[in-house]
Amino acid sequence: MSVFLSDEQDEPVDAAGLRRFAAQVLAAEAVPPDGEMAVVLVSPEQMEEYHRTFMGREGPTDVLAFPLEDLEPGRLPPRLADEPPLSLGDVFLCPAEIRRHAAAEQVSFEDYLYLLLAHGILHLLGYDHGDDAAAALMAEREEQHLAMIGRTAP
Repeated sequence: MSVFLSDEQDEPVDAAGLRRFAAQVLAAEAVPPDGEMAVVLVSPEQMEEYHRTFMGREGPTDVLAFPLEDLEPGRLPPRLADEPPLSLGDVFLCPAEIRRHAAAEQVSFEDYLYLLLAHGILHLLGYDHGDDAAAALMAEREEQHLAMIGRTAP
């Protein structure tokens, strides 16, 4: 798996651990070994700009996912010979906002950070939480991915 990670903010995070986890999630979701995605860690100011520009909402948020493919959960497109690798898209995380939310909920920052990374990746793979059944499926997959690394959903 090719996981590009860019840390463009000041909060201390285990960038290498996040990158490894992203690759584990992709492998567990049967993304081909040459599949690729990006994780970008941004400041609250940058996240607020993206939130306003792309979602039409004010204020920073903790995670945004921008898929490049229109996928269905659990279904990846078949690979054809001589096609470029499957490029899933980008997950933007705001560690400062994640830390703020984790403190407010009195949960582990690291668990919440990894949960939101899994959440963003699942969005790239077509998962959503628009109704109860879809939300339950997404939450189940998030918990399974966190369990792979000994973490739990906060």
